[in-house]
Amino acid sequence: MDRADMMVGPGMDMPIMHDSDRYDFVKDIGSGNFGVARLMRDKITKELVAVKYIERGDKIDENVRREIINHRSLRHPNIVRFKEVILTPTHLAIVMEYASGGELFGRICAAGRFNEDE
Repeated sequence: MDRADMMVGPGMDMPIMHDSDRYDFVKDIGSGNFGVARLMRDKITKELVAVKYIERGDKIDENVRREIINHRSLRHPNIVRFKEVILTPTHLAIVMEYASGGELFGRICAAGRFNEDE
């Protein structure tokens, strides 16, 4: 993945990190076909963040690159905020704002319907 490609366009001013020592592991919070999500704590700010770890590969890198470019440009109070990307030789780690309410899909299945205020 070319660093220059990921730093161009609106919202592209966020850094791509190469050092994952900034975060302490708290717990695993999910897994899927492409990787795992972990709750981490920023060592400096003590802020909780969600980190999605995805195993690297040519096809994965290209798809994730598109997701990063799209997600970086989103600014809305109801959308989880993208923070940064950590590159390792084997994984991409996408650092995002942590939303403690759980998965939306699970909440929809449990509640059935939500009114507009919810």
